[in-house]
Amino acid sequence: MWNEYNNPRHIRTLNGVVELQLKIRRCQNKSCLRYKKAYRPEQEGSLALPQSEFGLDVIAYIGALRYQEHRSVPQIHTHLELKGICISQRTVTHLIDRYDELLSLWLKDHKRLKAIFKNQGRVILAIDGMQPEIGHEVLWVIRDCLSGEILLAKTLLSSRNEDLVALLLEVTNTLDVPIDGVVSDGQQSIRKAVRVALPSIAHGLCHYHYLKEAIKPIYEADRHAKKELKKKVRGLRDIERSITNETQEMATIIEDYCSAVRSSITNDGHPPLEASGLKLQENLTLIEQSLERMEKKVL
Repeated sequence: MWNEYNNPRHIRTLNGVVELQLKIRRCQNKSCLRYKKAYRPEQEGSLALPQSEFGLDVIAYIGALRYQEHRSVPQIHTHLELKGICISQRTVTHLIDRYDELLSLWLKDHKRLKAIFKNQGRVILAIDGMQPEIGHEVLWVIRDCLSGEILLAKTLLSSRNEDLVALLLEVTNTLDVPIDGVVSDGQQSIRKAVRVALPSIAHGLCHYHYLKEAIKPIYEADRHAKKELKKKVRGLRDIERSITNETQEMATIIEDYCSAVRSSITNDGHPPLEASGLKLQENLTLIEQSLERMEKKVL
């Protein structure tokens, strides 16, 4: 499917605000049943609910504080603020409701889901687990990638493949349409569970994790190249200490160049889509060319 347009989205997670640049795809084949229908990235649904400002990890964390530690809404609000999450008490209450809805969703509204899936004629399942912190229960969510509907959400004490098999079978027993495939991040427990529960169904990685797996050999080579490049640009401190006898103008120029080199070294890019070593090589080349032009002007 063609990348029709990009849709920016901001999500508040336990680790801070995350900006997503969503690639929205649409089929261009007029004979296709999904012609011009938007297909959003699978991984978006594993990060946040549709039209939600807060990530699933925040919802899972709030649910754990509420039902495991029996904290009140003001206590949860204070706890989240201490962790640096900007949120109101009203929103905490709203997210507790979302948590309850996720847990109870699989028990109700089967008629609406069956009508949607009957119209589609098939489903592509996406399964992902969200654990707020080590030691907390894992919130497992199973969705349909085509419609975006959540089919099941349950908290489990562990991520054993036996428990995941039960979740997958629970979903498949409620479906009246064939499952065309399963999408996940590829962790071993999920792979084993899919192999047992859905042995004849194709199981693939989501776009991001597929690229991450495919890029590993290149990533390692790029990381080594960056390490070697860093060895060639050492000694910035010595250069900065040596400018005390220079004019103010020349000292400012040298400091700017040192800052540019230091910034290039610390910029790690965004693997797997941006190679850090290649980015460093490009930036250092631009700095070198700039120095050469500056040298000609001085001479």
